[in-house]
Amino acid sequence: MKRRHFLGLTGATGVVGLLPGVSFGFPRLNLEPAPGLERLELSDAEWRERLTSEQFAILREHGTEPPFSSPLDDEWRDGEYRCAGCGLLLFRSDTKYDSGTGWPSFYDHVKGHLLTQLDFKLIWPRTEYHCARCDGHQGHVFSDGPEPTGLRWCNNGLALEFVPA
Repeated sequence: MKRRHFLGLTGATGVVGLLPGVSFGFPRLNLEPAPGLERLELSDAEWRERLTSEQFAILREHGTEPPFSSPLDDEWRDGEYRCAGCGLLLFRSDTKYDSGTGWPSFYDHVKGHLLTQLDFKLIWPRTEYHCARCDGHQGHVFSDGPEPTGLRWCNNGLALEFVPA
């Protein structure tokens, strides 16, 4: 880790730690994996065989695809959205909505199939989420979504596979 990244991370962590009641606009979620969910752990070489280079950059290196680039943003059929890395069901089509952000967005997820962590890449903290089975980066969750949850699970389309009903 470079010194400036370390200093930025420790400084931001310190501020967040001093203000436990302040959410800074990001949801603090303590998600647990589903009971009995088996982890899938592969080497980088095995992931590179399984994924396209674009999927690898997102799922394994925490990248982000350009907004409005995924056909899944305009997918409205009934079905399931699964992790492109391991096939785990993450979202159902009845929780998808048009957030206007250019990425597939959902107001709820399949419980126990996503885990979260804080992300300080942009200095200001965000809640990143990833697949509970393969640890593949999916996107970020925000507190500006519709009812009933008030959450926006903003997902990279390349990190998902849509399976029609």
